[in-house]
Amino acid sequence: MKAKIIQIGNSKGLRLPKSIIEQCEFSDQVDLEVDGKVLLIKSFPKTEQRRTNWSEAFKQMAENSDDQHLVSDVFQDDEDFE
Repeated sequence: MKAKIIQIGNSKGLRLPKSIIEQCEFSDQVDLEVDGKVLLIKSFPKTEQRRTNWSEAFKQMAENSDDQHLVSDVFQDDEDFE
């Protein structure tokens, strides 16, 4: 199938037929990969789209003490801004 590249503001874009969007289960976001001169457009798994099970994952992290800050939320320089 051929598709025409169209002007969208200062960018360019492709219009995808509804049948392709439904077949690939595309939603509001897709993952783009460039492999040489090939553009791959991938749909996200539905669990990533809805962010389901995040509360369970956070609970599991807390139980495993894996929910510690990677960077302190207080810096010494903060006193200079008071």
